[in-house]
Amino acid sequence: MQNPPTTPSTQQDVKTIGLIGLAHGTSHFHHMLLAPLFPAFIRDFGLSYSQLGLLVSVFFVISGLGQAMAGFVVDRVGARPVLFSALLCFIAASLAALNAHGYAGLILASALAGLGNAPFHPADFTILNKRVSVSRLGHAFSVHGISGNLGWAVAPPFLIGISAAAGHWRWAYAGSALMGAVVLLILISQRHALDDRHGSWGHSAHPAQTGSQPEHPMAFLKLPSVWLCFSFFFWSTAALCAMQSFASPALTQLYNVPPSIAAFVVTGYMLCGAMGMVIGGFLVSRAERLERTIAMAMSLAAMLLLLTATGALNGYAAAAITALAGFGTGLAGPSRDMLIKRAAPPGATGRVYGTVYSGLDLGFALAAPVFGSLMDHAQPQGVFAGAALVLVLGIASATLVGQGITAAKLARA
Repeated sequence: MQNPPTTPSTQQDVKTIGLIGLAHGTSHFHHMLLAPLFPAFIRDFGLSYSQLGLLVSVFFVISGLGQAMAGFVVDRVGARPVLFSALLCFIAASLAALNAHGYAGLILASALAGLGNAPFHPADFTILNKRVSVSRLGHAFSVHGISGNLGWAVAPPFLIGISAAAGHWRWAYAGSALMGAVVLLILISQRHALDDRHGSWGHSAHPAQTGSQPEHPMAFLKLPSVWLCFSFFFWSTAALCAMQSFASPALTQLYNVPPSIAAFVVTGYMLCGAMGMVIGGFLVSRAERLERTIAMAMSLAAMLLLLTATGALNGYAAAAITALAGFGTGLAGPSRDMLIKRAAPPGATGRVYGTVYSGLDLGFALAAPVFGSLMDHAQPQGVFAGAALVLVLGIASATLVGQGITAAKLARA
């Protein structure tokens, strides 16, 4: 008879959380593989903002479709080999961008990066849920979110900085390919800490233990909470897309903020988001109604973005307020991830996270051309007002998820 796994030590938890954080930060870095150098592509290839928005769409369409399917692959073959394969795709994406000589080359780079991004959330959360002890799981989600924001924050100065220092943007992609290779080697060298075949420290019961019959692999799709979580990700990441891809040029058009300053607003937004996630990680363990934390935090972000949209601020104040809005979205992050865990049925972690997080990709894919079109039609204020609107719609979805979980608990009582 096989003995049940023992609870991992703090050191084991920290190692697993740190490695997954490193991998997740790398995936978010590659969300921004092309966007920081959009001005260079406009200059060298004569592209419009709508065409650049389509590059973002290609990434997230492929990532979204792949993410839903990747959840099933992770549940079947394990998260670790899928994670390593994803990093190889990121290296290939950087090499494709390095050798791009027009729009087609950039499309290829975006597609490869999207393919690499697809498995990350189902793989990451499967490993965290199986290898990290329950008492530290909220902090694991917090670190996971923080690392993603840091990946977003690092990408603009990394890519722009190397381009400026080396005299051409192609060198930036040589640097990102090298970075991806280093991260892959680190994860391979510490692969024992990412082995999701062992663990599952009593987070959820297995059907064999409860005496119930295993459900059909697609049964989770009938749960309203899954699709409400999906819609929450769709709306909230549509706002994030606006900030990542178009906040900088929108500030330049609306407030005449120098491009050299506006380019780093995204970095500020992500760093503020990381600070919010630190606090959010502590709130998760203290808040029973997670949807209330999400509503409070995202309402703050929406109000700040609406303030920027008025056009009534000083340019530097507008840049600072836009960056500060990231604190609100970051504060909601750990509560969001724990809300999904509570909504997921036992044994379907990879599938649920894969399906729900594909809403993230769809939100990016559909929002990018919309916000790009606003910029082409000289409507920069629409970027900030539109982002605030979709955050409000995200709050409504999260509220419905929380109400559904509460109702289910009352029904079982």
